[in-house]
Amino acid sequence: MSCKRDDIFNAARKLIAECGFHGASVSLIADRAGVGAGTIYLYFKSKDILINELYRDIEKRVSAFILKSYPETGPIRERFIHLGTRLITYFIANPLDFRYGEQFYNSPYGTAFRRDRIMGEPGKRTVYNDLFEQGVAQQVLKDLPFFVIDSLAFGPLLAVMRDHILGFITLDKPLIEEVVAASWDSVRR
Repeated sequence: MSCKRDDIFNAARKLIAECGFHGASVSLIADRAGVGAGTIYLYFKSKDILINELYRDIEKRVSAFILKSYPETGPIRERFIHLGTRLITYFIANPLDFRYGEQFYNSPYGTAFRRDRIMGEPGKRTVYNDLFEQGVAQQVLKDLPFFVIDSLAFGPLLAVMRDHILGFITLDKPLIEEVVAASWDSVRR
């Protein structure tokens, strides 16, 4: 990625996390990035494309982080605990990515991404799809629709991460382990 493109991404992520999608105009993003508004359009044909590409960039970084040392052939519980722990660890270290991702997922922008991720559209399957499928097939996880398993598994993790980022709680390693284990308990048979 080019330096200007990085500057645009960083400015957009910060502004959108602070002001929302509508409050982060192209001119504000350009001003914060130290570029002209026209420069943004050299890299992105529209603000919508910028928003979606920024999410994909964050998703790639999150994925690379959580998959580091991932025990692909380990027991379902071990893999679940790994993914949940790494996810929380990443977002604690990158709160702007969390805030951006939360806004993205709870907006019309995120609807298609969420559906594709959970439903496993060709080329868009994730490690979670495979884990949940295998867990249900092995009768380790509850036999529930994937949207429900995803919500039960990750909804509490997202809420706890949000509360940490807002300063309501402090997530340390032992508490993270307890939270992820409790999340596991909500989906296991």
